[in-house]
Amino acid sequence: MLSYATGVLPLTSTPDQMSVHMAEWILLFVVVIGIFAFDLLSHVRKPHEPSMKESAGFLLFYIFLAVCLGGYLWWRHGDTFGLQFFSVWGVEYSLSVDNIFVFIIIMGSFAVPRALQQKVLFWGIVIALCLRFLFILLGKVIVESLAWSFFLFGAFLLWTAFSQVKEGLSNSEPTGEEADNFFVRLARRTLPVAEDYHGDHYIVKRGGKRYITPLLLCIIAIGGIDLMFALDSIPASFGFTTEPFIIFAANAFALMGLRQMFFLVDGLLERLVYLHFGLAAILAFIGFKLIFEALHHYDIAAGFFEFTPLSSLLVIVVIIVVTVVASLLRSRSLARKKKNDDDAAGGAN
Repeated sequence: MLSYATGVLPLTSTPDQMSVHMAEWILLFVVVIGIFAFDLLSHVRKPHEPSMKESAGFLLFYIFLAVCLGGYLWWRHGDTFGLQFFSVWGVEYSLSVDNIFVFIIIMGSFAVPRALQQKVLFWGIVIALCLRFLFILLGKVIVESLAWSFFLFGAFLLWTAFSQVKEGLSNSEPTGEEADNFFVRLARRTLPVAEDYHGDHYIVKRGGKRYITPLLLCIIAIGGIDLMFALDSIPASFGFTTEPFIIFAANAFALMGLRQMFFLVDGLLERLVYLHFGLAAILAFIGFKLIFEALHHYDIAAGFFEFTPLSSLLVIVVIIVVTVVASLLRSRSLARKKKNDDDAAGGAN
């Protein structure tokens, strides 16, 4: 295992604190499954468009739970664990905002009724979380057995950061092509698909034959595309820690609030004009961090400055704050310029 994988020299947590007990894994699964079950039975099961108040309330509740978990990890396992959790959680939340762009396009391409959208998101997120858990376990095995894999993870994140910059410079928007991913094409080839929605039913029976509805197909699309997003986020998480418990917990609590965030920021995403550049900065930072940790492992970059969990968290927070503030200021400036141009055009007429 990489001696510098925790990103802090020396560790401020004791070896006993750095180990996660099986009871904590069981409790985490119970809490996550319980929250999803409550979410489903309380209001997702009944098709409706959530209000801003409902979405904001649940989002704040999930954030509160994540902060409580981070506080527990800090108390039980030391500041290293606590800071790593908050860093990974912050990165996952940041990357989730970019995911919402694509979710909106996918919903539109499938023409999902507004009342059914949160059910699609709910099951898509559940599928994605289960698949991400497998990714995390696989990543843990790779990292522990192949120290040089950090070079690959770092290079991949740097390439992804470059791609984000290209998207930001080109002002390109997601298209409906994301909905036609591998999982959807496989479902269309192997299963009969109904043309119309049938309320919130996933399968309908016609002429003695069963068909899956566009609702179920859209859930497959959301789950599939979120799994693709995990190819970015999981390596980014390993840039802060190699502890699967932290990475899975951070992913779970970030994905929990993704559905509510979808309805809250649906109309605000256009104002985050510098989102691609902010995400590029975060991914590039983590990519370089992974590469330097791998260099330290091979005693190549001895003496170079290293980011502690606290400094890493501060870098992520600063990037997020600067991105949001700069985006809002730029959006306000563009809106003011457009208003002045419209007033000038109106006066000329």
